[in-house]
Amino acid sequence: MNQRVTIVETPRLILGTWLPTDRDLFRQINADPKVMEFFPFRRSHEEADTFLGKLNGMMTDDGLGFYALVLKHTQEPAGFCGLSHPNLPGIFADDAVEIGWRLATRFWGKGYVTEAASALLDKAFTHHDRKSIVSFAVENNTRSTNVMTRLGMQRHPELDFSHPRVPDTHPHLKRHVVYAISRQEWQARRPA
Repeated sequence: MNQRVTIVETPRLILGTWLPTDRDLFRQINADPKVMEFFPFRRSHEEADTFLGKLNGMMTDDGLGFYALVLKHTQEPAGFCGLSHPNLPGIFADDAVEIGWRLATRFWGKGYVTEAASALLDKAFTHHDRKSIVSFAVENNTRSTNVMTRLGMQRHPELDFSHPRVPDTHPHLKRHVVYAISRQEWQARRPA
Protein backbone atom coordinates (compact mmCIF):
# COMPACT_ATOMS: atom_id res chain seq x y z
CA MET A 1 0.00 0.00 0.00
CA ASN A 2 1.61 3.25 -1.12
CA GLN A 3 -1.09 5.70 -0.09
CA ARG A 4 -2.38 6.10 3.43
CA VAL A 5 -6.10 5.48 3.94
CA THR A 6 -7.47 7.83 6.59
CA ILE A 7 -9.64 6.13 9.20
CA VAL A 8 -10.08 9.07 11.58
CA GLU A 9 -9.02 12.69 11.32
CA THR A 10 -8.65 15.21 14.14
CA PRO A 11 -7.58 18.86 14.05
CA ARG A 12 -3.88 17.89 14.25
CA LEU A 13 -3.75 14.20 13.40
CA ILE A 14 -4.57 11.52 10.90
CA LEU A 15 -5.13 7.96 12.06
CA GLY A 16 -4.86 5.56 9.19
CA THR A 17 -3.24 2.64 7.46
CA TRP A 18 0.47 2.01 7.65
CA LEU A 19 2.88 2.71 4.80
CA PRO A 20 6.26 1.10 4.12
CA THR A 21 7.82 4.50 4.84
CA ASP A 22 6.59 4.24 8.47
CA ARG A 23 9.04 1.40 9.09
CA ASP A 24 11.82 3.46 10.69
CA LEU A 25 9.45 5.08 13.17
CA PHE A 26 7.87 1.71 14.02
CA ARG A 27 11.30 0.17 14.59
CA GLN A 28 12.27 3.11 16.77
CA ILE A 29 9.28 3.00 19.11
CA ASN A 30 9.47 -0.79 19.53
CA ALA A 31 13.15 -0.66 20.51
CA ASP A 32 13.22 2.55 22.59
CA PRO A 33 13.79 1.74 26.29
CA LYS A 34 11.76 4.78 27.40
CA VAL A 35 8.76 3.97 25.17
CA MET A 36 8.94 0.28 26.14
CA GLU A 37 9.73 0.89 29.82
CA PHE A 38 6.62 -0.99 30.98
CA PHE A 39 6.91 -3.92 28.57
CA PRO A 40 9.00 -7.03 29.26
CA PHE A 41 10.49 -7.02 25.76
CA ARG A 42 11.94 -4.89 22.99
CA ARG A 43 11.44 -5.83 19.35
CA SER A 44 14.40 -6.29 17.04
CA HIS A 45 14.21 -4.56 13.64
CA GLU A 46 13.18 -7.87 12.08
CA GLU A 47 10.43 -8.46 14.68
CA ALA A 48 9.15 -4.89 14.31
CA ASP A 49 9.10 -5.24 10.50
CA THR A 50 7.15 -8.51 10.75
CA PHE A 51 4.59 -7.00 13.12
CA LEU A 52 4.26 -3.84 11.02
CA GLY A 53 3.57 -6.05 7.99
CA LYS A 54 0.56 -7.56 9.82
CA LEU A 55 -1.03 -4.35 11.13
CA ASN A 56 -2.98 -3.28 8.03
CA GLY A 57 -4.45 -6.78 7.79
CA MET A 58 -5.60 -6.62 11.42
CA MET A 59 -7.89 -3.63 10.77
CA THR A 60 -11.57 -4.57 10.73
CA ASP A 61 -14.74 -3.01 9.39
CA ASP A 62 -16.06 -2.65 12.92
CA GLY A 63 -13.31 -0.21 13.92
CA LEU A 64 -10.66 -2.47 15.38
CA GLY A 65 -7.00 -2.00 14.52
CA PHE A 66 -3.81 -0.25 15.53
CA TYR A 67 -3.62 2.80 13.28
CA ALA A 68 -0.62 4.86 12.32
CA LEU A 69 -0.81 8.19 14.18
CA VAL A 70 0.43 10.85 11.76
CA LEU A 71 0.94 14.59 12.25
CA LYS A 72 -1.33 16.30 9.76
CA HIS A 73 0.85 19.35 9.06
CA THR A 74 4.03 17.37 8.30
CA GLN A 75 2.64 13.92 7.38
CA GLU A 76 5.22 12.53 9.81
CA PRO A 77 4.30 9.30 11.64
CA ALA A 78 4.56 9.70 15.42
CA GLY A 79 3.32 6.37 16.77
CA PHE A 80 0.07 4.48 16.89
CA CYS A 81 -3.29 4.35 18.61
CA GLY A 82 -5.95 1.72 18.25
CA LEU A 83 -8.67 -0.57 19.46
CA SER A 84 -8.44 -4.34 19.79
CA HIS A 85 -9.68 -7.36 21.69
CA PRO A 86 -7.34 -7.86 24.66
CA ASN A 87 -7.34 -11.65 24.22
CA LEU A 88 -7.03 -12.30 27.94
CA PRO A 89 -9.56 -15.06 28.68
CA GLY A 90 -10.68 -15.20 32.29
CA ILE A 91 -9.74 -11.55 32.75
CA PHE A 92 -11.88 -9.85 30.10
CA ALA A 93 -14.90 -11.14 28.19
CA ASP A 94 -14.19 -12.37 24.66
CA ASP A 95 -16.01 -9.36 23.18
CA ALA A 96 -14.20 -6.79 25.34
CA VAL A 97 -12.42 -3.98 23.46
CA GLU A 98 -9.36 -2.16 24.72
CA ILE A 99 -7.78 1.08 23.59
CA GLY A 100 -4.00 1.42 23.51
CA TRP A 101 -1.23 3.59 22.14
CA ARG A 102 2.50 4.07 21.76
CA LEU A 103 4.28 7.27 20.76
CA ALA A 104 7.89 8.17 19.96
CA THR A 105 9.38 10.15 22.86
CA ARG A 106 10.01 13.29 20.82
CA PHE A 107 6.22 13.66 20.48
CA TRP A 108 5.41 13.20 24.17
CA GLY A 109 3.74 16.00 26.12
CA LYS A 110 1.81 17.51 23.21
CA GLY A 111 -1.58 15.86 23.80
CA TYR A 112 -1.42 13.76 20.64
CA VAL A 113 -2.40 10.48 22.32
CA THR A 114 -5.34 12.04 24.13
CA GLU A 115 -6.52 13.64 20.88
CA ALA A 116 -6.18 10.41 18.89
CA ALA A 117 -7.74 8.21 21.57
CA SER A 118 -10.66 10.62 22.00
CA ALA A 119 -11.40 10.39 18.27
CA LEU A 120 -11.25 6.59 18.36
CA LEU A 121 -13.51 6.41 21.41
CA ASP A 122 -16.00 8.68 19.70
CA LYS A 123 -15.96 6.50 16.59
CA ALA A 124 -16.29 3.31 18.66
CA PHE A 125 -19.30 4.60 20.57
CA THR A 126 -21.11 6.55 17.85
CA HIS A 127 -20.39 4.50 14.71
CA HIS A 128 -19.69 1.00 15.97
CA ASP A 129 -22.13 0.81 18.89
CA ARG A 130 -19.55 -0.33 21.45
CA LYS A 131 -21.00 -0.53 24.95
CA SER A 132 -17.73 0.09 26.80
CA ILE A 133 -13.99 0.32 26.23
CA VAL A 134 -11.26 -0.72 28.66
CA SER A 135 -7.63 0.21 28.96
CA PHE A 136 -4.96 -1.21 31.21
CA ALA A 137 -1.36 -0.53 32.09
CA VAL A 138 1.36 -1.52 34.53
CA GLU A 139 0.39 -0.16 37.93
CA ASN A 140 2.99 2.62 38.09
CA ASN A 141 2.78 3.65 34.41
CA THR A 142 1.39 7.08 35.24
CA ARG A 143 1.96 8.41 31.71
CA SER A 144 -0.66 5.97 30.40
CA THR A 145 -3.03 6.13 33.35
CA ASN A 146 -3.02 9.94 33.17
CA VAL A 147 -4.18 9.69 29.54
CA MET A 148 -6.92 7.28 30.61
CA THR A 149 -8.09 9.79 33.21
CA ARG A 150 -8.03 12.66 30.68
CA LEU A 151 -10.22 10.52 28.41
CA GLY A 152 -12.81 10.26 31.18
CA MET A 153 -12.07 6.63 31.92
CA GLN A 154 -12.67 5.49 35.49
CA ARG A 155 -10.37 3.23 37.51
CA HIS A 156 -11.88 -0.18 38.30
CA PRO A 157 -9.63 -1.70 40.99
CA GLU A 158 -11.86 -4.79 41.18
CA LEU A 159 -10.68 -5.63 37.63
CA ASP A 160 -6.93 -5.17 38.28
CA PHE A 161 -4.94 -8.28 37.36
CA SER A 162 -1.54 -9.89 37.09
CA HIS A 163 -0.78 -10.11 33.38
CA PRO A 164 -0.39 -13.77 32.40
CA ARG A 165 1.90 -12.99 29.44
CA VAL A 166 4.43 -11.06 31.54
CA PRO A 167 7.18 -13.51 32.51
CA ASP A 168 8.10 -14.11 36.13
CA THR A 169 11.51 -12.60 35.34
CA HIS A 170 9.75 -9.18 35.32
CA PRO A 171 7.63 -9.21 38.52
CA HIS A 172 7.51 -5.39 38.64
CA LEU A 173 5.60 -5.40 35.30
CA LYS A 174 3.00 -8.05 36.17
CA ARG A 175 0.38 -6.04 38.09
CA HIS A 176 -1.95 -4.10 35.76
CA VAL A 177 -4.59 -1.55 36.64
CA VAL A 178 -7.81 -1.31 34.64
CA TYR A 179 -9.73 1.75 33.51
CA ALA A 180 -13.00 1.75 31.56
CA ILE A 181 -15.59 4.05 30.06
CA SER A 182 -19.12 3.21 28.94
CA ARG A 183 -20.93 4.65 25.96
CA GLN A 184 -23.25 6.53 28.34
CA GLU A 185 -20.31 8.03 30.24
CA TRP A 186 -18.67 9.06 26.96
CA GLN A 187 -21.85 10.66 25.62
CA ALA A 188 -22.33 12.59 28.87
CA ARG A 189 -18.86 14.14 28.37
CA ARG A 190 -19.48 15.27 24.79
CA PRO A 191 -20.61 18.84 24.15
CA ALA A 192 -24.28 19.19 23.27
